[in-house]
Amino acid sequence: MNDSDSQSEASPELMGHVEGILRGVGEDPEREGLVRTPLRVAKSMRFLTDGYRMDASAVLHGAVFESDTDEMVLVKDIEVYSLCEHHLLPFFGRAHVAYLPRGKIVGLSKLARVVDVFSRRLQVQERLTTQIANSIQDALNPLGVGVLVEAQHLCMMMRGVAKQNSSTVTSCMLGRFRSDMKTRNEFLELVRLSRR
Repeated sequence: MNDSDSQSEASPELMGHVEGILRGVGEDPEREGLVRTPLRVAKSMRFLTDGYRMDASAVLHGAVFESDTDEMVLVKDIEVYSLCEHHLLPFFGRAHVAYLPRGKIVGLSKLARVVDVFSRRLQVQERLTTQIANSIQDALNPLGVGVLVEAQHLCMMMRGVAKQNSSTVTSCMLGRFRSDMKTRNEFLELVRLSRR
């Protein structure tokens, strides 16, 4: 993000709040290093919460194709960057997204884009995981969807319990990924292959 971009992209209201935070922690917003901080933070927050201005259904329906394939489609290691809604601190990691087609497939990049739609919002990891899975289920009506998200949360690492090596894993299994242990295990084994 270029700080020379026009100020019109930043919310004056948000800039005022950032200035208030700076004063609240004992800083001088007029200090040389902080003069443009409200603008930078406002523009950064707009980017980091861009998911509120995106529609997962539109993203997915933009690249749906008929197909007779019925084998698992898996996109692994999709980078996830989000903000914890409780502390506005980042959490980050990776998502693994799979589905079993039922007459339709979707462009692979759209699966990664859907992760962005929901991660670029104020989030909790549990809801993020479910939203990704449900949006794919709704758009494609596949035989099943599996989503696994692994992330590290700065709200746990740099404050509170301060456990720097902690990570959180969440999953959402729909259709055959929930009802058929063989399908679920295949998905989890394929995800594990990336660590070998």
